[in-house]
Amino acid sequence: MRISEVNEKTPILIQQLLEVWEKSVRATHLFLSDNEIKNIKEYVPQALSEIAHLVIVEDDRNYPVAFMGVEDDTLEMLFVTPEERGKGLGKSLIQYGIERYAVKKLTVNEQNPQAKGFYERMGFHVYKRTDHDEQGNDYPLLYMKRQ
Repeated sequence: MRISEVNEKTPILIQQLLEVWEKSVRATHLFLSDNEIKNIKEYVPQALSEIAHLVIVEDDRNYPVAFMGVEDDTLEMLFVTPEERGKGLGKSLIQYGIERYAVKKLTVNEQNPQAKGFYERMGFHVYKRTDHDEQGNDYPLLYMKRQ
């Protein structure tokens, strides 16, 4: 496994990361319906293209299996394929983000307790909660920061 920063966000890479995103979301965001996932998926390529810092983990075949996006000091996205979960890739990405980009903040769905627990183990704590996500949907968000 190899961590690298993306310099060129090619259409092929965006498509590969979209696949990682969807596999990860289907495994961890059980509160989302299939239709909701499809709707959100339409916006992911743009978010991937516009994020300031995109960092990927590739397997032995040079295929992405995890990624994170960082904007300023905020972790905006972190996704790992189900097959690679529990192998330390998320931890490695977070540590990379903290060391390289001084990541201090993130937002997580309250209905994703595994992610919340993971971020707590990485030193983040909840400082704010909202009843709705940024689009106004009934998905409570937890805002977390590092001490």
